[in-house]
Amino acid sequence: MHQTALTPLSAPVWQERMAAHRARAMAWTQPMRDRRARRESHPVLDFLHTYYSFSFGKLEQWHPGLGVTLQEAPDLPRIFKRPPYQRSDNGLHLDTTHLPDKKRKQLTWIHHLLVGTQHRPPNFACHGLHEWAMVYSGAEIRHRETVPLRLPQEAIDALVDSHPLCCTHYDAFRFFAPSTRPRNKFFPDLSDRGDNEQPGCIHANMDLYKWSFKAMPWIGSDLLWDCFQFATRCREIDMRASPYDLRSLGYAPIPIETEAGRREYEREQLALMNAGRPLRERLIAALENVLAAPPSSIS
Repeated sequence: MHQTALTPLSAPVWQERMAAHRARAMAWTQPMRDRRARRESHPVLDFLHTYYSFSFGKLEQWHPGLGVTLQEAPDLPRIFKRPPYQRSDNGLHLDTTHLPDKKRKQLTWIHHLLVGTQHRPPNFACHGLHEWAMVYSGAEIRHRETVPLRLPQEAIDALVDSHPLCCTHYDAFRFFAPSTRPRNKFFPDLSDRGDNEQPGCIHANMDLYKWSFKAMPWIGSDLLWDCFQFATRCREIDMRASPYDLRSLGYAPIPIETEAGRREYEREQLALMNAGRPLRERLIAALENVLAAPPSSIS
């Protein structure tokens, strides 16, 4: 049976890495917990924990990833005492025989989506209008309770009416106001999202965090954390280009209602695409490493 070569980590080394990861994660998660206790919401910083389903606690946990063996130590965390971790003479390591067939199929699908996205031509013509299409007509304004719109509803509707819509991302498109959906150039569906997503899309880049946490603990917390930080950067640009006014929170708008603003958004899209490509490559490689192991008998 195939066995990934194991890199040993002594107890002091992995314990230090675990503590460092928890500290940097809690610098993000604790303020979110505090806001939640006060029943406050931040439309940028809290989004990744409302839109995505990965809990604070799981983000704070550290995992070494496949191919690493941890020297045993006193007070071993419970997460290392149960599958998919396995004890051996050298310590503890992730064991792919504990990867259920259902999970393997999911990781295979994610790999297919990421490879297709990586090699598809980018589209820089959307100008962030997905957020504008979502609040069209004022029927559904998701962040109404936290931040105001920076333009009158009439001006928002006029911009959407006067510009082509070309969103390629299923999870953005499905939140469009109903009257704007038929005007979109594409009709992305859950069943064909792997054939539509492209590397210029801000949501496809943000989703690197989603695909990484769905691949935990196999890909390891270092890659997960890098994808999380990148997703927060994507979300900031997403909201700065939206019709919401975030200046009270310290975010200057990217005014895509102007020609200069649209050019600025394109530059930001290009920068995010270039930053996302190496992360996507790392995630593709990590998934290939996991999927190279023979299937288990777990259903």
